[in-house]
Amino acid sequence: MLNVLVCDDDKEIVDAIEIYLSQEGYRIYKAYDGLQALEILKREEIHLLILDIMMPRMDGIRATLKIREESSIPIIMLSAKSQDTDKILGLNMGADDYVTKPFNPLELVARAKSQLRRYTRLGNMPEQSEHVYRTGGLMMNDDRKEVTVDGEPVKLTPIEYNILLLLMKNQGRVFSIEQIYESIWQEEAIAADNTVAVHIRHIREKIEINPKEPRYLKVVWGVGYKVEKIQ
Repeated sequence: MLNVLVCDDDKEIVDAIEIYLSQEGYRIYKAYDGLQALEILKREEIHLLILDIMMPRMDGIRATLKIREESSIPIIMLSAKSQDTDKILGLNMGADDYVTKPFNPLELVARAKSQLRRYTRLGNMPEQSEHVYRTGGLMMNDDRKEVTVDGEPVKLTPIEYNILLLLMKNQGRVFSIEQIYESIWQEEAIAADNTVAVHIRHIREKIEINPKEPRYLKVVWGVGYKVEKIQ
């Protein structure tokens, strides 16, 4: 059984998360500040930490810094702050994911399961080759024509596959709608906006935990689309 430590000074939030994660078969440990979390981590084998930022005695940022001195367990940060600067700070300090309060419990469960799959599969990934492309938990094996997210297979249509492959091969590069259309359909892009946008939406629905806040397939407003390069 996998063990999840939930740390938040709001006991009602901790209890609610416990209910949802327990239903998925995880054993839950509970803490209410950073110092308590560190004590539990010393004596228990924890596979995932869900950690609030604003807490008494020791906040989530300082706790994360201490944890990262010794451990690489996945950490999902919780915060009532939604500004990008707060998210970036948390991720730069060593968090693996960031969820803004108030959150949908089912989304948090999905993110927790995603992080646990990645963590438990470390060391069992197929060997890198020139035809295998990865970013974060998203992987494409073009030799086998396979797409997985955190080890789970994803079924794409041929058009969706080719669009994603184009972007995965060129991670970080922004492609305009016209460039995507002409590359995939091999014809001049005339009124291609809706065609490409529909396929992008379908891809996001299949590879993103929350398609409205995509982690991998990003839009650069007024320019086009790109796949984010994630270590």
